[in-house]
Amino acid sequence: MKKDLESLIIQKAIKERIYSAKDFDRLKRRVASGLKLPKPSTASLNIAYHKLIKSRKIKPSPELERIMVRRAVRTLSGIAPITVLTKPFPCPGRCVYCPTEATMPKSYLSNEPAAMRALYLNFNPFAQVAKRLQAMRDNGHPVDKLELIVKGGTWSAYPEKYKHWFIKRCFDAANSFGRKNRSAKNLQAAQKINQTAASRVIGLTLETRPDWVTPKEIAGMRALGATRVELGVQSLDDDILEIVKRGHLTDWTIYATHLLKDAGFKVDYHMMPGLPGSTPAKDVAIFKKLFDDPRFRPDMIKIYPCVLLPNSELFNWWKRGKFVPVSEKNLVTALVKIKSFVPRYVRISRLVRDFPAPAVSAGAMATNLRQVIQERMKTLGIKCQCLRCREIGHNPGIDAAKIKPKLFTDKYSASGGTEYFLSFEDARRRVVLGFLRLRLPSSSNQAVLSTLPELEGAALIRELHVYGQQIELGKSAKTASQHKGLGRILMNQAESIAKKNGFSKIAVIAGIGVREYYKCLGYAQTGSFMIKKPR
Repeated sequence: MKKDLESLIIQKAIKERIYSAKDFDRLKRRVASGLKLPKPSTASLNIAYHKLIKSRKIKPSPELERIMVRRAVRTLSGIAPITVLTKPFPCPGRCVYCPTEATMPKSYLSNEPAAMRALYLNFNPFAQVAKRLQAMRDNGHPVDKLELIVKGGTWSAYPEKYKHWFIKRCFDAANSFGRKNRSAKNLQAAQKINQTAASRVIGLTLETRPDWVTPKEIAGMRALGATRVELGVQSLDDDILEIVKRGHLTDWTIYATHLLKDAGFKVDYHMMPGLPGSTPAKDVAIFKKLFDDPRFRPDMIKIYPCVLLPNSELFNWWKRGKFVPVSEKNLVTALVKIKSFVPRYVRISRLVRDFPAPAVSAGAMATNLRQVIQERMKTLGIKCQCLRCREIGHNPGIDAAKIKPKLFTDKYSASGGTEYFLSFEDARRRVVLGFLRLRLPSSSNQAVLSTLPELEGAALIRELHVYGQQIELGKSAKTASQHKGLGRILMNQAESIAKKNGFSKIAVIAGIGVREYYKCLGYAQTGSFMIKKPR
């Protein structure tokens, strides 16, 4: 009878036309209680739902799918993030704040959620992707549009053979989900399959150090299908970088940022307030420089406040009284100031590292730091303008269906080029429905052209993103912002700006799984980019 409980609930929900989470919860309790069984989990209900569809006992129900989502926040940005870890390799860095575990990549702990999965699966990339896809599907999330996020040490320092194998196996797992194992002959073959697969990798993120970014490395990343690079910047103060033995100075960050943007990448900085040699006031000044100085101006930032972790040199400094971490009160005050001046085009993806609380000996102990900061800002009457805070999905009190989208254009200089941030927002700019990043590179992009000659004379579309709860390809919903044609309008606007500025062609750093979309807009693959010549 236990096996029939989930199927019975699903069939009753469809028959009784239950479309609200509250009514569905009542139904679960009523049916389970009547059979004297415990209420089933969301995952088990989703498994039963898909089995019933496969056996043709029911037809798909978008309404029911919508209310059977566990932790809906995971796909509020319109994509399903899949995080995988590489196996441990020697790290070129000697940073004093990084923990070192023999079984883990440098800076990762074996009791972090994603790291625990990776360790359990022996860092097998296929298994990591397959398990994560299944878990997300079982919890009601669409898994047709994936953002693959590769973590673990300095990616650029890993052996080339391993890097290609790792990414290929990730694609193999996506291509195989829900069907027989599709192990391609090589990476290029796996990418070709993924362009029309049921689970498509529309974005691939790699993390590295600024001093490992070169034109050759960038070309290698593009061959893998990478679209975003996370740079371990940590600080813009050279004295601080020297103290923490980072191994590079700010000049490398400037150079790496310039190269990556001229190659069309989205650039995500990892920043670490509270480092030895800094103060809360100095940290605020560093972030001010981050956005005021056109040599930086990243698209995204992850803020990882410095914490004391065992197996790190900094932990020993603290034990000897050589270092005193900033208090949580002063850290929160500084971060409130920082969030108050973040530009509209920047997304603050993280405000705290996902270390389990028992692993942190001192420093920022609160695992809900974002919530603490938001509550402080609300008390002070301050609003953050970053993309994450203004995503339609993170503003449940505003109905996307009632918004009349207005197109805004923010223009700014960055890394030797001109950036256009085009966005569809409500008239008061409270929420963002979709956006596009267009870059008009300067003539100083010759280093990139030496390894990516297909970008000669091209304006660059570095990102196109329509927000809202993820909707499966080919579907739409009245209350959603995806699949409404906003992306096409943004593309037309970007093409018009590029043409007016004398660019002979437009190149999109398209993820492998979204190439078909750009083909429909008249783009064709040239090298690792989708390129179109304006009429």
